[in-house]
Amino acid sequence: MATPRILSPRSALGACLRILLSRPYSSTTTSARVRLAFDHHQPQKTDRDQHDAPIIFMHGLFGSKKNNRSVSKALARSLERHVYTIDLRNHGDSPHAPRHDYLAMADDVVGFIQDHGLQNPTLIGHSMGAKTAMVLGLSEPDLISDLVAVDNAPIDATLSSSFARYIQGMRRIDEANVTRQADADKILQEYEKDVAIRHFLLGNLHRHHNSKTQKFRIPLDILGKSLDHLGDFPFKDPNQARFEKPALFIRGTHSAYVPDEAIPLIGQFFPRFRLVDIEAGHWVISEKPEEFMRGELRRITLDLCFPDRNS
Repeated sequence: MATPRILSPRSALGACLRILLSRPYSSTTTSARVRLAFDHHQPQKTDRDQHDAPIIFMHGLFGSKKNNRSVSKALARSLERHVYTIDLRNHGDSPHAPRHDYLAMADDVVGFIQDHGLQNPTLIGHSMGAKTAMVLGLSEPDLISDLVAVDNAPIDATLSSSFARYIQGMRRIDEANVTRQADADKILQEYEKDVAIRHFLLGNLHRHHNSKTQKFRIPLDILGKSLDHLGDFPFKDPNQARFEKPALFIRGTHSAYVPDEAIPLIGQFFPRFRLVDIEAGHWVISEKPEEFMRGELRRITLDLCFPDRNS
């Protein structure tokens, strides 16, 4: 069952995740906005305008808009709101760009909101998408209504070494010029034993026109170079940037991404936050979609982030 407050510390997480609050964020690269690819999921029975208080759903690293398709359709149906699932830069069908950090990704989403004339949107993001939502909320608080951050926190952290391992495996697949996903999966087994994670990663394979060879659509070199700073959070001082609107933080109880030690800092950056635990790993939405959508979590989400709806 989801729990709205944490009653006991999980100190083991401290060994899994370093919180480096004093490390400065810097980037010497300039960035131009990327026009983001998206899917639009419309509610079945409503006269609500598509620009009025929509939901924008953002995926995590190596993900795409298709990962959240089922949940987005369910949200559109149950909340009677338009839902936009987007591909962040260097993912899915969105263009590639040499810079890949949270300030650039958040600015792309700002451009998406402005270009589509969206008013008072709710941001929902998982992992990398969660940090992107947090950064946008802190940098452009007037542009959004509220946010839901799934299994990430506004902290500097060391990414798991598994991400670099995945990059290595995907590069080997590209070099092998595979024609069948089964052959790609056989190579990837050397880098990841979990079949669900392999299936998730292999979802990025595609065939170019008139080619039998399958290649990864994501830019492995760009993402590989970005791994060292994708654990970072660009805002360091809550006295300089604060999101005063509702924010819902959801964490998996078997995940190390949101340690108890980070909760006070979440409250400083997001003073109107609520925290909900779901018994799951990092892939909270795919592991427990019903808990994400229904029951106590759905009630809290409706009350906190969608006050115009009846719970």
